[in-house]
Amino acid sequence: MRCLRAGQVWILLLFFVFSCADDPERKLPGRTRFDEGIIHVSCDETFRPVMDAQVQVYEALYPDTKIIMHYKSEAECFKDFLVDSIKMVITTRQISKAEEGLIADSLKVAAEQLVVARDLIAVIIHPSAKDSFFSVPELQELLTGKSKKDLIPVFDGTRETSTVRFMIDSVLKGQTLGKNVVAAESSVGVIDYVSKTPNAVGFVGYSWIGNQDDTTQQNFMRKVKTAYIESTDSAGAYVKPSQFFIYTRSYPMVRDLVYVVKERNDFGLAHAFANFLRKGDKGQLIFRRAYLMPVNRPSYIRDAELTNGIDKFK
Repeated sequence: MRCLRAGQVWILLLFFVFSCADDPERKLPGRTRFDEGIIHVSCDETFRPVMDAQVQVYEALYPDTKIIMHYKSEAECFKDFLVDSIKMVITTRQISKAEEGLIADSLKVAAEQLVVARDLIAVIIHPSAKDSFFSVPELQELLTGKSKKDLIPVFDGTRETSTVRFMIDSVLKGQTLGKNVVAAESSVGVIDYVSKTPNAVGFVGYSWIGNQDDTTQQNFMRKVKTAYIESTDSAGAYVKPSQFFIYTRSYPMVRDLVYVVKERNDFGLAHAFANFLRKGDKGQLIFRRAYLMPVNRPSYIRDAELTNGIDKFK
């Protein structure tokens, strides 16, 4: 009986020691888990409002995590593909096969990328502006300096930003911007410039002005208004930026929000945050409540007596 009791005591002591000891995996430098650790993320500045909301909710769910966002131009985000300390990059396009191979060769890690949501580029104008309806050809003339109208196009920079790249690639089809284009320092700078310049036409990500429930964005929209753009699917119809027209792609300037994860630990914080954005109900709901379009959550279209944001002109 004495030997049996001693053995039992010894087993209990071993159980106590191992149950109280820290997981050795946690002690590895830079090691993270879904509920613990610190990661650095490089993110396109045009998505700052919605990504701030995503980080706030995730850190509230897991208080021992810290997600440090570095907001910058898209070109600067692309440079961070090869920075090992940056575990995730969030931009508006997926990486190419060549970039994927470069990450694998340089960092010895396989990059994972997925589209998590879609937004659009809104055209904003001064509340007193006379011109509030634009076709894509009219935007092309304006941005290349060929328009006869006394209008000033304004971007969050004249190069290297996702908004500039999208407009050159998708609207101008490779043409260069005209010398008439004005560069503000940021998306907020674009809004501020347009609010003070009656003939300015600004281009900003919808994440900055689309959330009707956000008090900051409500204040922005008291200073400017959104222009109507000719619909992609109905000649003579003009649509305003809205979540519905992101879904239908009737608005001509819809783009993706993409994450690229480059983390060796498949169960680390970067992968967990990526899953939160893409697969989690909470993450996808945050995109929806920010009036962007989540890609992995069912969307429902309801009939209404009045269609907000669309007018047809013959």
